Amino acid sequence: MSNFSAITPGTDLPRYARELSRMHDAVIAGSRSGMRPRDIVARSWSRVLESGLDPDGSNVRDPMSVDEVQRRRRESPLSSVIDELEQVISAVADVSQLLLVVTDAEGVILWRMGAANVRRRADSLGFSEGAEWTEARVGTNAIGTALAESAPVQLFSAEHFEQSQHPWYCTAAPIHDPRTGELLGIVDVSGPALTLHPTITALVETGVRLAESQLWRHHEHRLDRLRTAAAPLLASVRGPLLLVDEHGWVAHTSGVTSRARIAVPRSERALAVPGLGLCMPERISDGWLIRPAGDNTRLTIRLDLTGTPAVELTGADAQWRSALTSRHAEILLLLHLSGPQGVTAAAMSQAIYGDAEHVVTVRAEVSRLRRTLGAVIESQPYRLAESVDMTIDFGAAASLSDCAFVRASSSPALRELVARAVDSNQVRN
Repeated sequence: MSNFSAITPGTDLPRYARELSRMHDAVIAGSRSGMRPRDIVARSWSRVLESGLDPDGSNVRDPMSVDEVQRRRRESPLSSVIDELEQVISAVADVSQLLLVVTDAEGVILWRMGAANVRRRADSLGFSEGAEWTEARVGTNAIGTALAESAPVQLFSAEHFEQSQHPWYCTAAPIHDPRTGELLGIVDVSGPALTLHPTITALVETGVRLAESQLWRHHEHRLDRLRTAAAPLLASVRGPLLLVDEHGWVAHTSGVTSRARIAVPRSERALAVPGLGLCMPERISDGWLIRPAGDNTRLTIRLDLTGTPAVELTGADAQWRSALTSRHAEILLLLHLSGPQGVTAAAMSQAIYGDAEHVVTVRAEVSRLRRTLGAVIESQPYRLAESVDMTIDFGAAASLSDCAFVRASSSPALRELVARAVDSNQVRN
């Protein structure tokens, strides 16, 4: 996450701010400038200009109600770590004239704390609880640009799109659920532009690491409580089984080796678990008891690309079918074609998006796919579990590369990979 600072040690901040202001006015007006905006700033300005926002005025903030903010706070996983985040900056907030802001995954400010005089200045900017600080709302800003780029961002002075934000710096980084990779929100440290110090990026990095480590610790405590509550029942059950929480994270195993997570259990729906085959989840306490529905522990997956992508799992005497998003179907197709050697997150990013810059997005998509399929996908590198047999049904197409789904894919790299498949008969059902 390092190397996203907008300045270098020793930068003359007043002079740099004036230079950026001249560049901002020229570039936004479509004129030539002796300076060029940083790449991340240029991309953001391009997006914002296309949206039609006004750089000269304050675009509409329209903050949410107090009740809505409170509801979002209650539902946010970040509510359990906000006290720890506040402690990170409480010792330096007043001296350093900064604010700590935490948003949800939609860029809505849920918490704001820091120096009182800076909070008052932020109020006049609409930088307060309930406001949505996305690029679409308020132009280029660290929170919105971090959401758009899925990366940490620091902006200084006139790198902001709106002129009203030029007196500020802001430094933001995404917080992800350490269990799933899902984006939970943004941590942002902001303050008067001429108070920016190179160590602010390290402060934000520390906040993100603290939040994600605390979230993982809370997760482990929940699994401990589940094990304790289910102990009497587990002592009376015979045969291989798993005890998992509401999200499929494994709290206890017996008679089977399992990865840390399986698919999210659902009532009255068979669940695919490598090593157990298809299982019928049984609700207990705040989790699920997972036991095999038959003796066959091998799983068969059929990826149906004849219409809307779908996956069908078969094992023992049970079977179930589920629709897939196009992205998840692409991931399964890549895993199948890669064989036992698998594919790295970077390679999958290259194949799907055409570059290796979407690794975080790939990990989040694979995590979401696991919620549907369970632990049939192994990691480092990504590959299908050894107990899984997979086939592809591409209907009446002459080959997989002629399949309508593949032709419609937005990824040239994926189409090229499919076209290089040695024998299309190997992927037909």
